[in-house]
Amino acid sequence: MKKTLLFTLCITLLLASCASVEKHNLQVTKLHPVEDLHEDIDKVYDQLQRHHPHLYQFTSKTVLDFKFDSLKNAIDEPMDSRTFYKQLAAVTKYIGQGHMSLSPPSERLNRKERKALNKTKFELNNLDFEYLDDKLLIVNARGADTVLINAEVLKVEDENPQDLIKNYTKTIASDGYNTTFHNRVAGTRFMSYYAKDKGRFDSISLILKHSDSTFIKQYKRVLKVDTTSIKNDSIKRDSLKVAEVKKVKLTKAERKANKLKYKAQRKYNRSHGYIASRNEYTRNLNFVGKDSSVALLKIRGFSNGNYKDFYEESFKTLDSLQTEVLIIDLRNNFGGRLNEITDLYSYLTDENYTMINRSEVNTRFPLLKSVMSNTTPNAVKAFAGLMSPVLFTIDLFKTQKKGDTLYYKFKSTKEKEPKPLNFKGKIYVLINGNSFSASSILSTKLQGSNRATFVGEETGGAFNGTVAGFYKVYEMPNTKVRARIGLAHIDAPNKTAPDGYGVKPDVELLPSYKDRLQSVDPELEWILEDIAQKP
Repeated sequence: MKKTLLFTLCITLLLASCASVEKHNLQVTKLHPVEDLHEDIDKVYDQLQRHHPHLYQFTSKTVLDFKFDSLKNAIDEPMDSRTFYKQLAAVTKYIGQGHMSLSPPSERLNRKERKALNKTKFELNNLDFEYLDDKLLIVNARGADTVLINAEVLKVEDENPQDLIKNYTKTIASDGYNTTFHNRVAGTRFMSYYAKDKGRFDSISLILKHSDSTFIKQYKRVLKVDTTSIKNDSIKRDSLKVAEVKKVKLTKAERKANKLKYKAQRKYNRSHGYIASRNEYTRNLNFVGKDSSVALLKIRGFSNGNYKDFYEESFKTLDSLQTEVLIIDLRNNFGGRLNEITDLYSYLTDENYTMINRSEVNTRFPLLKSVMSNTTPNAVKAFAGLMSPVLFTIDLFKTQKKGDTLYYKFKSTKEKEPKPLNFKGKIYVLINGNSFSASSILSTKLQGSNRATFVGEETGGAFNGTVAGFYKVYEMPNTKVRARIGLAHIDAPNKTAPDGYGVKPDVELLPSYKDRLQSVDPELEWILEDIAQKP
């Protein structure tokens, strides 16, 4: 009897799941009535007005109201969710907050399809792109595709990448009036925007030009492990090898040495933020030149790994080697944890400091609001419901009202002391349009305190702060388009005028297509030449 009930329950859940997938896919692919589209516009604008603390910082309420009303007037016939997303994103970009973004819905897969998908990998993910001099380049690659580095993409299927990027920049929001972020991020995240534009795809054809040769390269999904190619004789050979290995017994000392080596490598990977899928580290410290007088600290992001161990070890090394110049490379660093940049800055100053101000919010319960978004899975909501007294207390303790404004206190709001091993030498910082969010806040702090010389391009993140911290991800009821809405205004104490622009370099230098072909880094080369000229 129990087995029958369990079997019936499983069948019921399976059928319900299949029905839910079919219902969702129909919802996101059908043409939505005009009134439903208008309803979604009204609802997302209402969400923005209720939760976004700096909604009218760069575009006035009058102008933004007009743009939303104009969009409603322009939509006078049914359209699908993806088309609606593109038109709505072209309006929400005027809010001028790069963390505020829209995402079109994708068709869902059933359980069998998901299982099959998990067994595959997309060869295209081996490529990294960059947009320079109106050319889309393969700027980095992994595996067999390393031979394609610096190849130019002439066509994506049957479309010019220049036309695609022109359309994508119409929907990309940056902080304030900044423009450097647009082409930079459209190139770096080209395939992400392409998927938003076209929908999910499992194969793609690129026409490439490399070393005066033009050719077609087809990319598709392949099995992660191709078991069909394994023959019986290879299995036998592998078995013999295993048998031979088993005959070799390691001594106790050897086993201990291997264990220590493994633990040391694991610790190194954690502190440097190893990314297995890319076979690279988030943080690297190297020395430039013949000696250790000039160090290069490359930080690709502030989002993973045990950063405290890395910075402690790195600045111990700089101190012991009496390094005179530190170059911090924040190019293509999209940001991450406030706690990490706060910790890093403690090694770059010899004065007490406050990393960020208290953050303006529109609600006393930003943490609870973010967890209870209508996109949060029911299981997570149930757990959050159980934890709500704790979340409620945290929000209540950290949120304070001053006048008519609510403020939230992050850890980075507290005054900090410099680390004893703080670096006292000359600092240069490399930046570009993809230096965003936390990397812009760090840049603001360094430039505001006259601690570094900046070389490169204006950051995509604003000097005077951005709206991020917590997010409410709201799904519109009819089109299922999702809006990610920042809930807290994050800013450093330093300010500049006019408002709405990034951290501007002391020396503006932009790489060119020719630089990439010749493996030249003009920004870094300028710094090294400047160092060489100093007495």
